[in-house]
Order: sequence, then structure tokens, then C-alpha cells
Amino acid sequence: MPHSHHSHSGQFCKHASGRLEEVVLEAIRQGFQVYGLTEHAPRYRPRDLYPEEAGIDVDALMKQFEDFLDEAHRLKALYADQITLLVGLETEYISDVDLEGLTSLLERVGKRVEYLVGSVHHVRNVPIDFDRPTYDKALDLFAPEASSSTGPHEPFFLEYFDAQYTLLQRFKPEIIGHFDLCRLYTPQIRLCDYPLAWQKIIRNIQYAVGYGALFEVNAAAFRKQWNTAYPGEDVFKAIVDEGGRFALSDDSHGPRAVGLNYHRAYDYLKDLEVTQIWYLERSATPNQGNRFVQAAKMEGDWSNHVFWKGRK
Repeated sequence: MPHSHHSHSGQFCKHASGRLEEVVLEAIRQGFQVYGLTEHAPRYRPRDLYPEEAGIDVDALMKQFEDFLDEAHRLKALYADQITLLVGLETEYISDVDLEGLTSLLERVGKRVEYLVGSVHHVRNVPIDFDRPTYDKALDLFAPEASSSTGPHEPFFLEYFDAQYTLLQRFKPEIIGHFDLCRLYTPQIRLCDYPLAWQKIIRNIQYAVGYGALFEVNAAAFRKQWNTAYPGEDVFKAIVDEGGRFALSDDSHGPRAVGLNYHRAYDYLKDLEVTQIWYLERSATPNQGNRFVQAAKMEGDWSNHVFWKGRK
């Protein structure tokens, strides 16, 4: 069953393109059977807005997210006979304000948010996936804590994975988003070479496995000039060793990115001898996060599904 659990559109995200319905129609055209619509959670401080959001205030961001929920549920009903659309959100954790805001938002919208993609995009209030200079700015904040052997990277990684752990504990997201985004611009780094950070990685993996999360194999890494999907091979193998389960995501930012580089994700999974792929489906009973979806295993040999024909 081809699926993706993580997507955006230019209608509700300023760094994406196209309308949400165009994303859905492209997913249908490509033969996706389960597709997740997961706009970014709103942010709550003007200082946390991105340059492309100039002129937008935080109230408008909240309205934009509410409009996303309206449109996503409209499309879910409209195309229900052609595709299963799951409506969720991708988390933000810049400061504790975001955690409190998300808690209130989830209480208010209830079942309209069916699942969470648990992602961290900032370290010490600085975005780490906007561009290389901004990433380096975040890294430079850790120069005073740098050691001769690991430089500023290890304390930077420690803070990232502690933030991720806080997010997992607080919200128990069903999908763990781009687990190792912290090395976006340094994919050659092996996180297993940083012992203190590696301990936190294993801790986070074990916690997520314990409550039943799925780890996304995120094909967007390929368009970021990686040779692998997120997570990279060292983290991927650690997830396997800890009994973790994987789900597919394209992390598309518009209709042209739907299913983009899935052929490379296929090769990555085959190279790592992955035999099981999982996806989310609706459930009558609540999960550990008190939301009504559960993990389901793709039946049969996932790699022989007709979806892959012409993509291999």
C-alpha cells in the first residue's frame, strides 16, 4: 500500500508551492492509497516567523492553520472513494511557548488533528533547516562548549536530541519526523562517532519504540543533496536494532514534489534489507497519544507492490 505521512502546500505554507487540492490530485494520479496532510503547527512569537512570512502576524498564522484543517477535511471527504487522506500536523518546538500552544491547540481542535509528525527544526531558537548560514549560526552558539575532539557539534546534537525527547514525551507523535535533521548540512557526519549524542539517540529511539511510534523514511533528504533518506544509515541501523518500525514520507512541499525520489528511497530500503513497511490507519480506540490512529503493516512483499513499477 503506497503511502506518505508528511506533506505541505503553498496554500498554507509560504515555503511550499501549489494548492492543497493539487497535492491531493497528484497523489491520486500517482497511485497513493494513504496520504497524510500535515501542515506546520502555528508559531506563537513574531520573532519565530521566517523571512517569507514578513507582514504576517501570529494571529494570521493561527487562522491559516485553521483554514488548513477546514480544507484538508473537505478534501478528505471529497476524495474518500479514491484515496485515504489523514489529517495531521507537523510539530514545532522553538521554545516552551510552542509546547503550551500545541497543547491548547490540540485540546481545542480535538479529533480534527488525527496524528502528529514529531519534528524539531530549531536549536536555541535558531532554525537549522532554513539555509546553511543560519545552520552555521546555530552551530556557532555552541563554540564556547566545544571540545577539542568533537568541536561544537556534540553539544549542538545534545541539545537537538534533548528537545526531540521532550517532544516525544509530551505529545507521543505517531510519526517521528526526519529524525536526524540536525546534520542536514553535514550529512557526512556519523552521529555514532559522538558518544554522548549517541546515548541520547538510543534513548529517544527506545522511548519512541516503547509507545509505538513509526520512524519516517523521509525522501526529502535526497533533494537536500543527501545520498540517503532521513534517517542516515547509522541511525537507521540503530532503529532496526531497537525494534523500530518504518513508514514512508515524501515531505512534499507542493504537487511537483509528491512522491519525489521515492525510487531512491526504495533503493535505500532494499540496500538495508528492510522487509516490513508500516503506515497509519484510523482506529476505533485511542493510541498512546490519545488519538484515533494506529500502525498497520503493509501486507506481502512491500517491494513488489505495483506502485513501484516504473519507479525502480
